[in-house]
Amino acid sequence: MNWNQIQGDWKQFSGKVKEKWGKLTDDEVTTIAGKREQLIGYLQERYGYEKEQAEKELNDFTQTMLSHADKLEKRMRLRVTHRIKSS
Repeated sequence: MNWNQIQGDWKQFSGKVKEKWGKLTDDEVTTIAGKREQLIGYLQERYGYEKEQAEKELNDFTQTMLSHADKLEKRMRLRVTHRIKSS
């Protein structure tokens, strides 16, 4: 999974973005629509981050979200495999 997938599933991830960065308004999160550079810009504006800090914060968040999504995907595959074998 990569940023393109986050952009494609923005509705799902936007809630997590709002949880992490609560100073972002709903309108801003909607406007961002998965655009990475635009999110970085809003983080700079709302939180006073330098660009490098905003990028680091976003990279860390992205890795956490992608890691969680990958683990969930693996668990789902294991369940399906187990059900097929049990049938």
